[in-house]
Amino acid sequence: MASANKSISTVQLALMTAAAVISLRGLPMMAKEELTMFFYIGFATFLFLMPAALVGAELGSAFAAKGGGVYTWVKEAYNQKLGFLAIFLQWIQNVVWYPTVLAFAAASIAYMIGRPELALNGTFVGVFSIGIYWFATWITFKGTDIVSKISSQGFLIGTVLPGVAVILLAAVWLAGGHPLEFLNIPAEQHSLVHETQGRIHPRLIPGIHGMGDIAFLAGILLLFAGVEVHAVHAQELSNPQKQFPAAIFLAALISFGLFTLGSLGMAAMLPYDQIDLQGGLLVAFDQQFARLGVPWLTNIMGALAAFGVLAGVMSWISGPSRGLLWTAKDGQLPPFLAHTNKNGVQSHILIVQGCIVSVLSSLYFVMDDVNVAFFLLSALTIGLYLIMYMLMYASAIKLRYTQPELVRAYKVPGGNTGMWLIAGIGFIAVAFSFVVAFFPPTQLPVGSPAFYVGVVAVGTIVFVAAPFLISASVKKKPATAKT
Repeated sequence: MASANKSISTVQLALMTAAAVISLRGLPMMAKEELTMFFYIGFATFLFLMPAALVGAELGSAFAAKGGGVYTWVKEAYNQKLGFLAIFLQWIQNVVWYPTVLAFAAASIAYMIGRPELALNGTFVGVFSIGIYWFATWITFKGTDIVSKISSQGFLIGTVLPGVAVILLAAVWLAGGHPLEFLNIPAEQHSLVHETQGRIHPRLIPGIHGMGDIAFLAGILLLFAGVEVHAVHAQELSNPQKQFPAAIFLAALISFGLFTLGSLGMAAMLPYDQIDLQGGLLVAFDQQFARLGVPWLTNIMGALAAFGVLAGVMSWISGPSRGLLWTAKDGQLPPFLAHTNKNGVQSHILIVQGCIVSVLSSLYFVMDDVNVAFFLLSALTIGLYLIMYMLMYASAIKLRYTQPELVRAYKVPGGNTGMWLIAGIGFIAVAFSFVVAFFPPTQLPVGSPAFYVGVVAVGTIVFVAAPFLISASVKKKPATAKT
């Protein structure tokens, strides 16, 4: 299980958490919404990120000694089966998410080697995604200590540094007297513009003519997800009851600042039709550095961004799969998956995880539009994750009544009423976003809406049913052996 060595500091855990939450591949998605990004960021921050951080901080500090993360939280509130469902969904959504963030790393490498056209080449994206994932898994086998170091350093060098670079480039763009591109939006983007006296103006609030107009909400919400994921490492802090809440709030603050300023900077510099969901950040670097006479900096930023993705992937690999290990130890998974290597790493779970990621990354081989494959995977991912968040919020409320004597180093303010308010707002927000995730976005050429909805719906049903089927099959084996 968790290492006995107290080897992680508050800052390291905050950076690991921020690395899990923040990925620069999300900046184009928000920039694509132009000024309406403030609506989405506001929704995600105040109705999702903050409730998740507050509730996660209370639950994480209360059950720091037990470990297991969301598995333990839901199990303590309800039962072992729902706890298994919660950690399984956190884990599997993470597995489905890998190909989307790895596609961004592939685009970064394409720009690094001076072949930007490869960013939209499905074969290149698929092969790269599979290869880099297995490399990250191999490093994770070395143990939590090396993962925390690479995640922290990779986040600062490969995520924060390029993110700050985008913000500075936008400042230089404006200082040079260039126009704000988000003021010039194509008229056909009806959800982003409104017309008064024959003139087109950008919107701050989306023009909602159908659920498809706000379908990006699901993908943007995913960008802020994961603030609770490293609760499984709370035991590795010297004083988890105090350090974990501090780490989780610091991570939330970093996430909000970098997402908001970075995406706004991109929208200021890039015309709407040049904001590509996968390579948009590198397009911004390419154009601006070429304009400033230093095009070679794009290659460097591509390398740094790819390193940042590697750090984020490693941060996630070491989180939910560790929580899943607790379920294996509790008999919810086959004994084979409870195996750990000499470094205490859940090696067999990681191998199974890698096989699933490889299969999902193969979608890039068969789908014509990489952007659509990218968002389709994101939509499936957020749907699974939001179910987990609903279980987390419901557990936090119930535990206030079933275990009122439980020592909570941090408590959501306002007593039980405060918990109902914060967790209730979070629950309603994720429930609404869950529904939105099933609608194809009007901003992307998804082809057949029925196919899109079908993939998301079937995927959600299959992955929700899976833990119950797995648990039932494991429970039956001992009885069968006796007969």
